[in-house]
Amino acid sequence: MMILMHRALNIVFPLAILILLLIILPPYLVFKLLSYIKRSIFSENVAGKVVLITGASSGIGEDLAYEYAVRGARLALVARREDRLRAVADKARNLGSPDVFQVRADISKVEDCRRIIDETLNHFGQLDHLVNNAGISQAAYFEDCTEVSDLTHIMDVNFWGSTFCSRFAIPHLKRSKGKIVVISSIAPWSLTPKLSVYNASKAALISFYGTLRLEIGSHIGITIVMPGLIDTEMTSPSSLAKYSVKYCPPNEPANQCAKAIVKSTCRGDRYLTEPSWWNALFMFKSLCPEALDLILCWAFMVNGAQKERRI
Repeated sequence: MMILMHRALNIVFPLAILILLLIILPPYLVFKLLSYIKRSIFSENVAGKVVLITGASSGIGEDLAYEYAVRGARLALVARREDRLRAVADKARNLGSPDVFQVRADISKVEDCRRIIDETLNHFGQLDHLVNNAGISQAAYFEDCTEVSDLTHIMDVNFWGSTFCSRFAIPHLKRSKGKIVVISSIAPWSLTPKLSVYNASKAALISFYGTLRLEIGSHIGITIVMPGLIDTEMTSPSSLAKYSVKYCPPNEPANQCAKAIVKSTCRGDRYLTEPSWWNALFMFKSLCPEALDLILCWAFMVNGAQKERRI
């Protein structure tokens, strides 16, 4: 009986969903457009608000600090490199931030995550935006990774560091009706070779924060950002050389990406793909997954590298 029921559902359910989409989609798209216009008009003003940014010493995190500074936000900047963090803090002050607080910390450590939130609250007395930006990557085929600790460290920084910071910040963000911004990546969709664990860590962020949004409800806004190729240390020519890249799309300037992220966050968007043309990848992967695999293997010379390793 159960087998017959599932066979019937295999036929009926997709047809029912298709019919439902044809009915619901037009008014839903109109609603989305009107909602977008409303949120754009009544976008949040972050002047005087407290924004905590992890991984703020370089890349997207650095430019996020500058963009929030221009808008008059008070900043708590977190990174491991104290000298670079100091330089970013000085520039943020010059750009208009009324108060910049620096915290040297390693978010792969649970106690450091707790300390980041505690020190920010002790200094400012509140927290309005938590920007989980810190992340690392490693260019290597999974079968060539001999040190398990290297793989677990990627998850510790990219996934657990973000989730632990959020866990300790949630009570304070609820009080301020604040926001969480999480910097994931387009990588879980593009499935870039040599980045298997990195891709998994970024996919975990999307799944975790999508679920957390349902659990928290309207108490805290959550914006999940999926950047494409952005001009940072991770995408410098020396870094890309490690991936044996044959062809790579153009990088977007980090400051342009940061502007889009802050604007999207203040607007209350649920998701942001930047640059937006990467959205086409979702459709392409859904409709032609095998074709995308072939393109990625060609772009990253996967077959050639595998042959070299076998010799």
